[in-house]
Amino acid sequence: MAQAVSFLFSTIGELYVSCYLLRFLMQWVRADFHNPLSQFIVAVTGPLVHPVRRVIPAWRGLDLATVLVALLLELVLTLILISLSGKSVPSTGLLLLIVLQRLAVNAARLFFFAVLLRAILSWVGTGGYHPIVAILTSITEPLIRPVRRLIRPIGGLDLAPLFVLIGLQALIVALG
Repeated sequence: MAQAVSFLFSTIGELYVSCYLLRFLMQWVRADFHNPLSQFIVAVTGPLVHPVRRVIPAWRGLDLATVLVALLLELVLTLILISLSGKSVPSTGLLLLIVLQRLAVNAARLFFFAVLLRAILSWVGTGGYHPIVAILTSITEPLIRPVRRLIRPIGGLDLAPLFVLIGLQALIVALG
């Protein structure tokens, strides 16, 4: 039973933290915030980000308030998961490293699934404009573009997303 509760907390918590990471990424790449997905992310994350933003403003276009909220949420989630597992809370330094590692893995997974979904949608085709494609392109293009310069499309098939996925999976394994 404890494993099921831990799984639920972990899954729901990581999805919620992913919303904050996605908000940060969308602001960083200057994604279209009139997009329905963007509006959903802003609505979900706004109640915690707006009060923090009054105290911690953006710096050089980076939304530090969103990053801080994501870190704090990951800290709370990590403490909950540690207490559910019955383990003792590690020292402050080690706890901070665990939180940063979990946040980095979450961000790498977010990129992984964004690239994967973008690749699948490009093969299947959406039959016209779909709002999620614009957001996925905004988020993933900074990762794919440098790889595409090195690995040109072969016979019309763009292999750059495949190599990005392999690199992201290697990063997830290394961090995990």
